[in-house]
Amino acid sequence: MDHTDGPRPRAVTIYDVAREAGVATSTASRALSNPGRVSERTRAHVVAVAERLGYVPNRIAQALPSGRTGLFALVIPDITNPHHVGLIRGAEAQAAAAGHSLVLADSQEDAAVELAHLRRLASFVDGFLLVSPRAPADELAALLHRHPAAVFNRPLAGLPGVVTDIDAASAQVVRHLAERGHRRIAYLRGPDTSWADGERHRTLAAHAAEHGLEFAATGHHPAVLDSGAPAAEAGLATGATALIAFNDLIAIGVLQHLERLGIDVPGRVAVVGADDVFGASFCHPPLTTVTSPAELAGRALVDLVTGTAPDDPVLPSELVVRGSTGPAR
Repeated sequence: MDHTDGPRPRAVTIYDVAREAGVATSTASRALSNPGRVSERTRAHVVAVAERLGYVPNRIAQALPSGRTGLFALVIPDITNPHHVGLIRGAEAQAAAAGHSLVLADSQEDAAVELAHLRRLASFVDGFLLVSPRAPADELAALLHRHPAAVFNRPLAGLPGVVTDIDAASAQVVRHLAERGHRRIAYLRGPDTSWADGERHRTLAAHAAEHGLEFAATGHHPAVLDSGAPAAEAGLATGATALIAFNDLIAIGVLQHLERLGIDVPGRVAVVGADDVFGASFCHPPLTTVTSPAELAGRALVDLVTGTAPDDPVLPSELVVRGSTGPAR
């Protein structure tokens, strides 16, 4: 095994830049952090020297006089959920356009972990982007009252936010199943701390009643692939011919379990997911699901924290029909 001998090279400091550029340390610092206070010729010279030496500014140290670090904390409930990839990408792009960077925190679907992240990060971030927060509203309010914050998929009093149009999505799902002759449908619920789960349950039940369908709900189930087997068993026990999962991970797990049991999808039972994650279109059979405007939501959260209101706080969501749904037997 090859080992490198000797000490690691020392990081380049602002003192190194100043010495190499032949200017005072204060001048070098102003040229890099407050260029309006030095001449353009001096600024260009110092910047060129800094780039040649490979100098990287210490964002925390720069923030000490202003109290701002240029960092936003993005707190998500499950970093392994592919739905969040688009959201992270959208938030990162919008933050970069505004001159900010992101700190990513995974709450692991645990309210206590989520609150611990907020406490630790509060001292050095300029704002919080919360995705489907699980903690109680009063505890979130107590921690966030001094920080700009925006929330996706959970309305919280006093905080700006955006949500997906869950009611419209539920209406499309129920209409699609009713038109294919399904008379009994079941909703496989997600985490009990999820606002979106409660809304999905409420709106699916309401639209099922409008169409005269029998409606049942099972769970709560963790929003992961391994929930597919118990969720499928619970759904089948209701006698439903169509199973609507809280998210695509549960739905794909349901498809896998039904295939192991030799139950034909969509011949014997239809399956619907939510989020349209990567993989939903090429599982077996391809999953009928509801799109989630994740990247748009990520961008909207950054806009809200920086003081720009979105055109519409309710983001569109549409049904994508694939092979996992068909006519009822």
